[in-house]
Amino acid sequence: MTTLLHWQTVPATMLNDLKGFESLEMEEWARQHGLPAYRGRQIHSWLFRRLAGSFDDMSDLPKSLRSLLAREATLNNLRLIDSLSSEDGTRKYLFELRDGMSIESVLIPERNHWTLCVSSQVGCAMGCRFCLTGSQGFKRNLSTAEIVDQVIQVKLSMEAPERLTNIVLMGMGEPLANYENVVKALRILENETGMNFSHRKITLSTSGLVPEMVRLGNDITVNLAVSLNATDDETRSSLMPVNRRYPIKKLLDVCRAFPLPNRRMITFEYILIDGINDTKEDAHRLCKLLAGLRAKINLIPLNPHQGSPYSPPPMERILTFQETLIDHHLTAIIRKSKGQDILAACGQLSGKHQSEDS
Repeated sequence: MTTLLHWQTVPATMLNDLKGFESLEMEEWARQHGLPAYRGRQIHSWLFRRLAGSFDDMSDLPKSLRSLLAREATLNNLRLIDSLSSEDGTRKYLFELRDGMSIESVLIPERNHWTLCVSSQVGCAMGCRFCLTGSQGFKRNLSTAEIVDQVIQVKLSMEAPERLTNIVLMGMGEPLANYENVVKALRILENETGMNFSHRKITLSTSGLVPEMVRLGNDITVNLAVSLNATDDETRSSLMPVNRRYPIKKLLDVCRAFPLPNRRMITFEYILIDGINDTKEDAHRLCKLLAGLRAKINLIPLNPHQGSPYSPPPMERILTFQETLIDHHLTAIIRKSKGQDILAACGQLSGKHQSEDS
């Protein structure tokens, strides 16, 4: 079942980009061009292990093969327009796509590794009231190659790329509204002969596209984060229009049935907004809603942006909310948002130069 949006798909010129090919597809491409399958594996390794930026970089391939690739295949690289560094070490990358549109990715420092926040669409159609990306509307889906290439280009920019171990699909767009391209990108990222990220280290965040959540659980193993943000349908619908189609009960029913490997939990993201969803009564309702679920809650004080009618609650109320959840034996973590000073925090991505947003 298709939901909500595929109004604009990926431009046809981007569909043949080899960075969007899985390993077996690369082998099949080789066979179709009269080559042995191992040549496809070599190309695959050059792209995803050695991060080749051009066919000429593939130095151990015969010159005739590199010429064939130049004639018959495409290899697009995202163009870095700008990058900003936060006081806390977060880095925000502004990439230009081949059609002139732009997206943002965010590299987040952790204690002993880096996490990359990846975009899945140009803009977003979900219209969540607290999100800057959502206020700008939907332009198009990203191709599989454009999703994967964010990881490649950021790794190439790093002094120690091996420290990039975690991927979160929490950037611009609703990942499950670009289902086929996102799931294919996840397979490429997880492939042990490709980029070789552990599925334990990849998290997909959704606003709650219920049919696609069911498909996701059947198609691939990935950590799931659900943007909940309210404890009653009236409030959630006012913040997140998707709730009118998939209300809280329907959403949580799917969460209860979602296949989880041993010791895994679903993360529920709860953006705390002053006077909207931050009362002790809200906290008690959240405890009832999540009772019996293998769940942890990320409490995220709202990250404000220019023009937003909302603000974060005072810290005392945030702590009271957390204490109520903990008292009911729920894991609840207050997430300190990183990169706020460069508009790189949750809900602040725009795909524009910072000066354009001010």
